Amino acid sequence: MNYNQNQKISQITPSTLIVGIDIAKDKHVARAQDDRGYEYGKRLFFDNRIHGFQQLIDWVSKLQKDNEKDSVIFGAEPTGHFWLSLAYYLIARDKDFVLVNPMHVKKSKELDDNSPTKNDTKDARVIAQLVKDGRYSVPNLLQGIYAELREGIKLRDQLTKQLMITEGRIQNNIQRYFPEFDDVFKDWDGKTAFYTLRTFPFPSDVRDMTPEEVLAQWKTVAKRGIGMKRATKLVEKANKSVGIEIGLRFARKELDSLLDQYELFRNQLEELDQEIAELMEDIPGAKEMIAIKGLGTTTVATFFSEVGDMSKYQHPQQLINMAGLSLREHSSGKFKGQTRISKRGRKKLRKALYLAVRPLVASNPTFKALHLYYTTRAERPLKKQQSLIALCGKLLRVLFAIGQKQCEFDGGKLLQGIPQSDLLQAA
Repeated sequence: MNYNQNQKISQITPSTLIVGIDIAKDKHVARAQDDRGYEYGKRLFFDNRIHGFQQLIDWVSKLQKDNEKDSVIFGAEPTGHFWLSLAYYLIARDKDFVLVNPMHVKKSKELDDNSPTKNDTKDARVIAQLVKDGRYSVPNLLQGIYAELREGIKLRDQLTKQLMITEGRIQNNIQRYFPEFDDVFKDWDGKTAFYTLRTFPFPSDVRDMTPEEVLAQWKTVAKRGIGMKRATKLVEKANKSVGIEIGLRFARKELDSLLDQYELFRNQLEELDQEIAELMEDIPGAKEMIAIKGLGTTTVATFFSEVGDMSKYQHPQQLINMAGLSLREHSSGKFKGQTRISKRGRKKLRKALYLAVRPLVASNPTFKALHLYYTTRAERPLKKQQSLIALCGKLLRVLFAIGQKQCEFDGGKLLQGIPQSDLLQAA
């Protein structure tokens, strides 16, 4: 399938059967028409199961035969995750499957009947009309190693979120029952601090111990970085603690449960990161991307989990559009509004790029020089935030080139076109 508007329209010919499908959780609705909008047959309700998918194929085949249509294109509105099974089923059978924007469906549903009514049957018709006009996009359904990587990154995000939630709940427990704990330990998840939370987490537990006993307990898990001074401080803080003294029985159970969860999520995250790193070794260009100073394995893995196989792209602007970094402007007559990014695209990819650019600006000489030049140039200097967004686009172009050619990063090429005097002046 092609991407630009003219090519999309040219693929809809008089011999093409257009099938619009409204997606639901259990039962989908399909309607078929030709390139002029003439509808064929009655609507089809089919289940979101294998027998329903086969029913759709049989229905379409009959319509093709009865109306002498050589090709068929299926269009759908991406409703949640319910469309994925049907999409993979059709693509596996070499069927053309495309998506229409839900906002386009919402805004164009009154063109035929001038009514705001919304139902599954009407939506299927509107979807088919949008496909006829070439207002569709080809879904980026990943295959093979890229599909594995996407699932891995999704799992990593879930584990990271759960780890942060658990950490916050542990901090909540500490602040309620032993707020002075942070005065003794800089990090609660350090080896000695973690053991303390496991063994004697509350002031009432520590008050019955001497500094020597506390230190002897610590020595069983850590040999360095601890001493009598810290043990004495812990006992002193426990004796003067303002922590809550009631409900300690189940507060202890809560803390033990949270510490178990924290260890579980942390170990699972470490194992997952190792598996993702091993998976990245088989992706063309990944090694060269990770070699860029300031760019980490997680960022590169997230990039590939969103864009998939780089050989399917012809121009870096496709990636920029996918990330929602293309520019939009509001202007009319003499009025000219501000230019901003569209944010119409994959927000996870856009977030990963932004989080990657910040350390690149701090540690990578090339991106640091570009950021300094953008924010201090004589003509149209950018604000710092604008410069970071512009560098996200630069980073995407770099990743596109490396993914296509599997070449090493050359910072000099990125600085081409900028006068050396301007770079020196900015520095």
